[in-house]
Amino acid sequence: MFSTPTHTVYTVSRLNKEIRGVLEQGFSSLVLTAEVSNFITPASGHWYFSLKDDKAQIKAAMWRGNNRHQRYRPTNGEQVTVRARVSLYEPRGDYQLIVEHMEPAGEGQLKQEFDALKMRLAAQGLFSSAYKKPIPKIINRIGVVTSATGAAIKDILTVLKRRAPQLEVVIYPAMVQGKEAHLHLINQIQLANARNEVDVLILGRGGGSLEDLWCFNHEQLAHAIYQSTLPIVSAVGHEIDTTISDYVADVRAATPSAAAELVSPNSQELHNQISRLIANLYNAFKHQLNTQNSIATQWGHRLNLCHPRNQLNQQSQRLDELQLALHQAMQNRLHQHERMINQSIASLMRKSPDKALANSSHQLQLLQTRLSQAINQQLQAGKNALAIHASRLDSVSPLNVLSRGYSITKNAQGEVIKSISQVNVGDIITTELVDGQLISQRQ
Repeated sequence: MFSTPTHTVYTVSRLNKEIRGVLEQGFSSLVLTAEVSNFITPASGHWYFSLKDDKAQIKAAMWRGNNRHQRYRPTNGEQVTVRARVSLYEPRGDYQLIVEHMEPAGEGQLKQEFDALKMRLAAQGLFSSAYKKPIPKIINRIGVVTSATGAAIKDILTVLKRRAPQLEVVIYPAMVQGKEAHLHLINQIQLANARNEVDVLILGRGGGSLEDLWCFNHEQLAHAIYQSTLPIVSAVGHEIDTTISDYVADVRAATPSAAAELVSPNSQELHNQISRLIANLYNAFKHQLNTQNSIATQWGHRLNLCHPRNQLNQQSQRLDELQLALHQAMQNRLHQHERMINQSIASLMRKSPDKALANSSHQLQLLQTRLSQAINQQLQAGKNALAIHASRLDSVSPLNVLSRGYSITKNAQGEVIKSISQVNVGDIITTELVDGQLISQRQ
């Protein structure tokens, strides 16, 4: 039945080629708005992606020769407006769009405005870290610029109540969405700076679309944040949301709750820190006290060594040593003379003639007399030397000074008073005399 001349026999390649021609002629150029998905860029530099709405999708391609002139590069999920022509990819028979031009649609336009403002403010230096103010280490009162009924203030108050219930919170209510919202935010920031009643400001709101958060991308608000003398923490939207306020603020927090965590100390951590400081102070005081006690003990020992009583004991011990040495010398001398006498007697006994005996007896008497005189002289010399040493010791003795009518006066700390300037009216002083002490008070 297929061999009749009325039927044209197609190959798949021919069919796809002719369909491609029909599509390209029937839809030479069209404008389409859709969402980008499955966006990829291979090494060739071409863009391949899908364009879809809530009911259908179509494959699309944008050749490198067209996309290299694009200032805008799409990402998945963005709404775009494209100028394209309908075509067909013959090897697979896939129906697709060949995109010639692309631009953001809706939110994409806002993103372009956002990027342009971001670049302009960055060039003016509003994002420079050199001008960002540090968050105070000690915070007693926190200001919050946000909606008084929004989720953001509830999250902030919940976190502060848990972490630091002692902190005071001042709410500066403002609109956080709408055309006039940025003016409300600016007025409240300026009001907080004029009152100067808080240590730090949190500026923020809960999450939302780019349009919902757009008031936080206003240039006037950026300058108000930059000019604030109070440090400002920006906490706008969810963690993935980023606004101009985040770049200008001194600190950016991912969420309002994170901002509350950032500016509030944890009560338990603060308690632990105080406990550590008290323990460190106690240990330092204990160490210092032990050091001072050790020094005091050393000085006490040195003073005790220098005490007059110890000096007297040293001199007395020396005197005892001299007396013992003198006695020993006398004994040695006596023994020496006794040996000499015994030797003389023995010699006389060997020479027993009477005359020699008589002469020897006379010499013996002379020697005994001389011996007795020598002994007396040695004893007298020892006594004289002993008396001289005793007199010298007595002359340096504080007791001897006291016996001559002198006295030693000390204050309540035991220090010797050398000048009347050391004693104030009403001070108790102690006067040491030779036979006791007198305690008196200066009038």
